[in-house]
Amino acid sequence: MHLVLEYALADDYLERRAALREDHLALIRAAHARGDLLLAGALPDPYDRALLIWTAPRETVEDFVARDPYVVQGLVTGWTIRPWNVVTG
Repeated sequence: MHLVLEYALADDYLERRAALREDHLALIRAAHARGDLLLAGALPDPYDRALLIWTAPRETVEDFVARDPYVVQGLVTGWTIRPWNVVTG
């Protein structure tokens, strides 16, 4: 089972992310190194959403969200966690 974490991004996300980017990426790299996080990235044109694909339990994803500086500092205006039934891959 995979989980998809979808972020809704603030209108000024690109302008504000520089100050928080290294701390955000450190959390992402740590989750990836543990094998919890498979893929992560923003959707461009426009940069209004980001997707993070997880193999970890929901509690792990929720903990990530609670600590993510993009969420804490308001670059993420909303988020959802949904199961993803992968058919292949």
